[in-house]
Amino acid sequence: MKERVVITGMGLVCPVGHDVESAWQAILAGKSSVAGTTIFDASTFPTTFSSEVKNFDPSKYIKSWPLHKDSNRGSSFAVAAAAQACRQAQIDIETNNPADKIDRTKLGIYMGCGEGSVNNEVFFDSLAGAWDSQNNKMDWLKWAQIASAGFTAENELEQEPNMPTTHIAKLIGARGPVFSCLTACAAGTQAVGEAAILVRHGKADIMISGGAHSMIHPLGMMGFSRLTALSRRNDSPQTASRPFTASRDGFLMGEGAAIIILESLTSAKKRGVKILAEIIGYGSSSDAFRITDMHEEARGPIQAMEAALADAGISYNDIDYISTHGTSTSENDSIETKAIKAVFKNRATKPPASSIKSTIGHLIGAAGSAEIISCVLAIRDGILPPTINYNDPDPALDLDYVPNKPRKAAVKTAMKESFGFGGQNNVVIIRKYE
Repeated sequence: MKERVVITGMGLVCPVGHDVESAWQAILAGKSSVAGTTIFDASTFPTTFSSEVKNFDPSKYIKSWPLHKDSNRGSSFAVAAAAQACRQAQIDIETNNPADKIDRTKLGIYMGCGEGSVNNEVFFDSLAGAWDSQNNKMDWLKWAQIASAGFTAENELEQEPNMPTTHIAKLIGARGPVFSCLTACAAGTQAVGEAAILVRHGKADIMISGGAHSMIHPLGMMGFSRLTALSRRNDSPQTASRPFTASRDGFLMGEGAAIIILESLTSAKKRGVKILAEIIGYGSSSDAFRITDMHEEARGPIQAMEAALADAGISYNDIDYISTHGTSTSENDSIETKAIKAVFKNRATKPPASSIKSTIGHLIGAAGSAEIISCVLAIRDGILPPTINYNDPDPALDLDYVPNKPRKAAVKTAMKESFGFGGQNNVVIIRKYE
């Protein structure tokens, strides 16, 4: 017998708020935090702005922060968000003898994580200092000596994508299955979907899932700039992210972490914890096309959406709200709209379909899980988050994108879509718990 999978905790650190409720109110109000990039000097870059997490102090969330202080930005966000989610789900943290009586061997982690930032200045200075121009080769020992003097654990050892899972495991004592995936912009949704499968089939009682990422560093911004994926509205950064509009020119880089506690219904009832929502469907596919571009026929997104509906055992007629990937790039918004039309047929204009990336930016590996949290809150509060900066509709994109203002609506079932570079497509369906 398959277990029903429910959500019992949520935590969020993002540019518009360092916890779930404050971020949610900012999203509904359309309060963007975009401004000139301060993490590094981006003045010579094609895009000089981003959506940063500012004034963040992880020690406010956990007492044992000194044990995690060498973590990079993404890991520090993840630890704080995990602490929030675990407290809501009544899971003890920071103790070797937890009183919650949860079997730690059945408590796992599945995170969508990204690479950490590199201290580029130290790295390139060390390379230059160790280069033997006369013999045209690198003196490895000299390079190691120079680099070790400049690097710290924060900017050297914390580059591995699995570091957020390592820190969370230490924080909570999780000894069950632990995974991390790096499927670009689809990672946060994939992590939740795959974690739900583990719970559904009894491989874990509880899974800490979600995503954490920060790519606001020279390498990350340079890469997306070369792909012309970032908006270049340096004269108007507050309105730069404008999904599904005629004038969209790229996405807004953000950062953060979003953690969702998935639990079997049996475990949640046994522990007597509040159930926030239920995960009922998951679908995944690959475009098998190009490294960066989506297939023009939207075959991957269509396949993932249809698979999620089939897994949930419901029809497209049962979807009340779509949380889109909605990046504000020309290609994504067009192909995503095409996919929705193909799956929802003559009902495509009925379910509202909005993008909170217009407010919080694109959190890359954390984007999907942050947007799943927004779906849970939309179900809870009966209100849809808006797509802000929607002032010049694209005539070719004619769905209901919830323009500019939140909207009251009864939401029982929501679909979350995420599509990543490399043709990764992941879709999760969330339903009100009954």
